[in-house]
Amino acid sequence: MRGRLLMLGIAAVLAAVALGVVGRPHAAGAAIDPANFDAPVANPYFPLEPGTVSIYRGTEDGARLVEHLIVTDRSEPILGVDTVVVRDVLYEEGRLREKTIDWYANDDDGPTWYFGEATATYDRHGNVESTEGSWRAGVDGAVPGIIMPANPRPTDAYRQEFLRGHAEDQAWIVANHETARTPAGIFRDVVRSYEWTRLEPGVVSLKRYAPGYGIVVERDVAGGTEHLVLVEVRHR
Repeated sequence: MRGRLLMLGIAAVLAAVALGVVGRPHAAGAAIDPANFDAPVANPYFPLEPGTVSIYRGTEDGARLVEHLIVTDRSEPILGVDTVVVRDVLYEEGRLREKTIDWYANDDDGPTWYFGEATATYDRHGNVESTEGSWRAGVDGAVPGIIMPANPRPTDAYRQEFLRGHAEDQAWIVANHETARTPAGIFRDVVRSYEWTRLEPGVVSLKRYAPGYGIVVERDVAGGTEHLVLVEVRHR
């Protein structure tokens, strides 16, 4: 029964995406006022504590994956806002596959904004293969989006990023009081969302966010096979 409900949920997401009834961009095109970021409120579902290293393990198409998500102590000004620099490094079978720098910031009301990313994928020889998907708010028409609302609730739908034709991720929250278990522990009051981009029709990812940890589970539920779970959190 649980699997059937999940499949129905995925089908509903795909249908809603096709009809354009979810993920309407309440964040896209929003004017950023740096004054609204003077006293940022921490978002428990997307913590940005410098020195935090979250380690994930999983698979994709049978290959083993390891991901390190590192909240640095660096900041970078974008559109007049001091954003937190986060490094995301993904290894496949022990080889570097992707390296990304992300820029986030919390505003005074608590939502976490996404100001861009500089990403690169690598071939088997360690050479940069592609930088597709990179974007920075304020450059070439790119605008920031919301990566996590301050009080995430079911039916919340929002645009996480926007650079037309290059970065168009969206999210739809469907639950906020779930329990998740990973090698890192048991997490409660977990938020579950479906996330997708119209640039990859038919691909939907399910993510679970736990208070104090951020993403604890991420897996493709349509159009892909990637599956990652949180296994360890370190503090430098």
